[in-house]
Amino acid sequence: MIEVEHLTKSYGQARAVNDISFKVEKGEILGFLGPNGAGKTTTMRILTGYLPATGGTARIAGFDVFEDSMEVRKRIGYLPETPPLYPDMSVSDYLAFVARIKGVEAADLPKRVEEAMRMTNITDRKDWLIKKLSRGYKQRVGIAQAVVHNPDVVILDEPTVGLDPTQRNEVRNLIKGLAGEHTIILSTHILSEVETTCDRVIIINKGKISAIDTPDNLTKQLKGGERVKIVVRGEADGLRSALEDVEGAKAVEVESHEHDDALSVTVDSELGVDLRGRIAAKVVGSGLELLELRSVSLSLEEIFMQLTTEEKPTEEKAAL
Repeated sequence: MIEVEHLTKSYGQARAVNDISFKVEKGEILGFLGPNGAGKTTTMRILTGYLPATGGTARIAGFDVFEDSMEVRKRIGYLPETPPLYPDMSVSDYLAFVARIKGVEAADLPKRVEEAMRMTNITDRKDWLIKKLSRGYKQRVGIAQAVVHNPDVVILDEPTVGLDPTQRNEVRNLIKGLAGEHTIILSTHILSEVETTCDRVIIINKGKISAIDTPDNLTKQLKGGERVKIVVRGEADGLRSALEDVEGAKAVEVESHEHDDALSVTVDSELGVDLRGRIAAKVVGSGLELLELRSVSLSLEEIFMQLTTEEKPTEEKAAL
């Protein structure tokens, strides 16, 4: 549904988007995750026709974003970070106005407005002036205007910024409900949003893609690969060096445990290397008491920090 190849956007000597490539399948929710200034919004604006690219290609539903801009715009719904609302219009009048601008036929217009309000759960506010709505409802109206013409692709730029936790959860559920019928790109810097909403994630940093995969699979693509945590009772002297000698161990961290006489240890290894048996043998062989041993997965936050704080992004591991 969406194909981006070697997309670049330069402002003088600075590259906001630096040779990125990715695909989004029909009905998929793709999370576009990165810190502020990473290039997320610039990419969204290029895909929606708001900005020209410096180089590369982008196609949506088979149409080139640059050569067939009007055809592409018919197939895209876009919610920028600040929703384009008219506060003195009622919800239904505003959506009808937007639908006409987006080329919805007059005969289909009432049906499309009703459907957009139903999908976004704002039917009970259809006669309200937009300026009297809560921020959460305004965001729903913003999403409704993005889907009122039933586009193939919906692009949402930071859709939950400024919402309280309840409103964020409501909007996330709404976005998940749109999947299947619509292909969705969700731009955000909120990690929990990606974990709970998206099928796949692109992590972008300094204009370059650092990783592409599902939230679960991202842990398997990182340096460090596997992680084992243990709790040990005994003397700390020599424990670190003993564990560093375990074949396959890459990094060892030792810190105090909540119990004064225990130590909490984290051991990282290469992907696919199960160190649990070797670690247990080393601890017991050193005369220490092993209280706990378990494998753990890196959180998406840890992955995000690793990939966005290094000087050079990690190579893309997934097939585009």
